Amino acid sequence: MSTTAPTPPGVPEVEVRRSRRRRRTVSAYRDGDRIVVLIPATMSKRDEATWVADMVARIQRQERRRMRSDDDLVARAATLNDLYFGGLAVPASVRWVSNQNARWGSCTPGDRTIRLSHRLQKVPGWVVDYVLVHELAHLLEAGHTPAFWAWVDRYPRAEKAKGYLEGYSAAARLEPPPGGEQPDGGAVEDPVEDLSDDAD
Repeated sequence: MSTTAPTPPGVPEVEVRRSRRRRRTVSAYRDGDRIVVLIPATMSKRDEATWVADMVARIQRQERRRMRSDDDLVARAATLNDLYFGGLAVPASVRWVSNQNARWGSCTPGDRTIRLSHRLQKVPGWVVDYVLVHELAHLLEAGHTPAFWAWVDRYPRAEKAKGYLEGYSAAARLEPPPGGEQPDGGAVEDPVEDLSDDAD
């Protein structure tokens, strides 16, 4: 059984799912624009309200910690340029964008701008580094030529990062499991008895 709480603008939609199988834990995860909170079916409405507020706050704190700013990207690009390009691939700007849903990043060699999809905000830093290296290489080689890939392959985790992004894309296309009981990697979970524990 699930319920969706009405929320004011700017506040995430929250869906509460009660489960008979869940006995002692509460967990929460982000599912698109909403936060899903999983609770035991026997939990009282009062405890539900407390737990939902707590778990939503945890998810939001977790997301804020994970967010990287445009300034972080610029600094990281400068470090990667020094490490793998000998200072030759200097971008004019590097920034996050929210209008790239079919690609991870893009580079316009003419004006030396690099844009990374906001979807990368949730992946490990070494994967973001790979995408930055890929786009920095376009400042030296516009096309996907052998010379381009030679630059990219200087990044030691290039193949692993490609595999990660392929898996991430494939998983994003999958339907959620029946009942929605399997949270994604951004989930937080807590034992019901441990209401005072604020570790996340």
